[in-house]
Amino acid sequence: MIDPSEPPHVQIARQQRIIDALIRRANRQHEVGETAYSAFQSAIALQGEVWAKTRDLERAASELEEVRHERERTRRNLSDALSAMEGGFALFTAGTLEVCNDLFRSLLPDLRERLVPGLRIEDYFDALSKSGHLVSSDGRMQTSLTRARHGPVGASVLSVVIELTGDRWFQINLQRTSDENVVILQTEITAIVRQNRSERESLIDRQAHYLQAALENMSSGICTFSSAGEVILHNTRFRDLLGLPFTLLQKGTRLGAILEFIRANALIRDADGMDFAQWEDRIARQGRIRRRMRHAGGRVLDLFAHRLPDGGFLVDVKDVTLESRATEMLEKRVDERTAELTRANRRLTAQSEAQAQVEEELRLAKERAEAAVSSKTRFLAAASHDLLQPVNAAKLLISTLVQRAEDTSLATLVERLDGSFASIEEILHALLDISRLDSTDGALTPADVSLGAIMRGVIEDQAPLAAKRGVQLDIVPSSVWVRSDQRYLMRSVQNLVVNALQYTEPGGRVLVGCRNRGTDRVVLEVWDTGMGISARDQKRIFDEFARAENVPFASGMGLGLSIVERTCRHMGHKVRVRSKPGVGSVFSIEMRTVPGRRTEPDDSDAPALRPEALGEDMDVIALLVENDPDVLFATTELLEGWGASVLPAASTEAALTHVADMGMAPDIIVADFQLDGDDTGVAAIEAVRAATGVRVPAIMVTADRSESLLRQGVETGFAILTKPVQPARLRPLIDWKVRWQAPDAAAAPDPADADKSRP
Repeated sequence: MIDPSEPPHVQIARQQRIIDALIRRANRQHEVGETAYSAFQSAIALQGEVWAKTRDLERAASELEEVRHERERTRRNLSDALSAMEGGFALFTAGTLEVCNDLFRSLLPDLRERLVPGLRIEDYFDALSKSGHLVSSDGRMQTSLTRARHGPVGASVLSVVIELTGDRWFQINLQRTSDENVVILQTEITAIVRQNRSERESLIDRQAHYLQAALENMSSGICTFSSAGEVILHNTRFRDLLGLPFTLLQKGTRLGAILEFIRANALIRDADGMDFAQWEDRIARQGRIRRRMRHAGGRVLDLFAHRLPDGGFLVDVKDVTLESRATEMLEKRVDERTAELTRANRRLTAQSEAQAQVEEELRLAKERAEAAVSSKTRFLAAASHDLLQPVNAAKLLISTLVQRAEDTSLATLVERLDGSFASIEEILHALLDISRLDSTDGALTPADVSLGAIMRGVIEDQAPLAAKRGVQLDIVPSSVWVRSDQRYLMRSVQNLVVNALQYTEPGGRVLVGCRNRGTDRVVLEVWDTGMGISARDQKRIFDEFARAENVPFASGMGLGLSIVERTCRHMGHKVRVRSKPGVGSVFSIEMRTVPGRRTEPDDSDAPALRPEALGEDMDVIALLVENDPDVLFATTELLEGWGASVLPAASTEAALTHVADMGMAPDIIVADFQLDGDDTGVAAIEAVRAATGVRVPAIMVTADRSESLLRQGVETGFAILTKPVQPARLRPLIDWKVRWQAPDAAAAPDPADADKSRP
């Protein structure tokens, strides 16, 4: 019934009420009891309980008295502690003053009577701000008081410095110690403020001395003015440069007085034009003034005036006499130099006019030279057909003559004639190739080229020569594609192989293959075991008509490697040679590969021609379309010598007449591209196919090497052989066309796919 944790006086009051209730109960029991004995027993029991409660009450009273004494002792200790504090202290509980020390009351005498317990903290700060002893504060007390009520416990929420009368300074700190308690501390900082003030004034004095010393050691004259235009600070150099008296240039002297003295004593030449009266106003509006003046003593002065942040301004005067004299001398020299340059310019203008005339003459000469080169190129293009026509006819006739003279006394003579004519043909081809490569129109047509097809074509062409010389000719197959000109790349590889065969002794070996160089380049190499080339000759063998010193006489004109070098230079390929005399040579061409193309679609799927088929009679009907009578005769003789039945025609119309008379389609069409007038071999092939309704296999013989004709061959479906025709390639091609690309062949591949890469 009694909580031991409650205060003693509360416990005593509750015990007293319990005793009174027990007494009243005992009285009621006595009144209604049946016997005196029961009443006596009740009295005895009640008395015992009363004695027990009395003892408890006396013990509680004793404890309460001890608590009261302890509380008084604590209050006296707190009062003594507060009195011993050097600063003022006040404790506000629930927003009202609980306790404070005497120093807190004596800070502001006019507030002493109001600082009593129960004073609200808001009223204290309001009275503080209105005290007659308060000189200044930072005005943050009310805001900090609001934060103190809601801020975190233990945080200092206010620190205010106030100034009191008598140059006294105090710092007021307000701190929240619990949810309801706020402590205010007053600390006197008068000594600290006065010491800081003294140190600041001393520092300002020292800085002033430093500033004055710095100004005195400057080469320029410096003077500062206040916003009212009065002198604040200046150095001796300023007075010396302007020639001002010491008595005039003192602190407080106005700028107007200084300018009036300068004007009155003519210290500055042309002072009337300096607008002295407008200087102050101009500085105030524009912020700066810059003037160059000539002093009466002969000095040249530059004056700069700049406005300062406080409204005053600074005047800087510099002696620029030497700079001015140097500038005048420089300007004089510039004038002299300008006159010289003007005269030189006149001479240069005359020379330029003469040079322009020379350049115009050179331009005209260049145009004439380019026109001559272009004319030469057009002549070569036009004449190549006319040059190659008789060569083609002679080559075919000699081939027929070789066949017919076999096993006769004329065989050796005809063989020598064939060799001499081959040399003429090689020289003619070399000259034409060099002329085309050197032409301004550009003879090269870059395209994706299969190195495998190039190497196979060269090996097939040069196999007879290798067999004749007793040299082993081998090839390492390749599936790499490169970006180059097909015809000239094949020509270059052929020249390298021919040279290797020509300078390799019987029993030697020539090897053609490719090596990868990194991920995007390939090197085509031609190895031989020939006589080799000396280091000195390796530097010049790619020049025209250059041959190594160890080369036998009459072994060539030295044009093959020149064509290789020109082709590689135009296409961006790198051609190199490694050689050792008596051991052999390696010629290489480095090219960039075509990404994603590593197969060989042209000839890899074509059936191989049986070697014994070349010795059989060619049992075919061949329609030959050629407008040149000599070439027509020679080709007819050659084909008939192989066993073919030949229908010679000079035009498309004659070819159609043969087909109509025969009443059937021929087995093969061999046509020249350029016929008389507008007639072409393409028109003849298309006309024969249209008349017979059969896609007759066709071969185009031409000197035209253009890319457009190659594309037309792919579209129309005919193979291309360039003039002069090599019989060793014509017969296998005819046989392959007839055997494997006949119109009724069940799965014949497209002829263009097999022949478009052949030269």
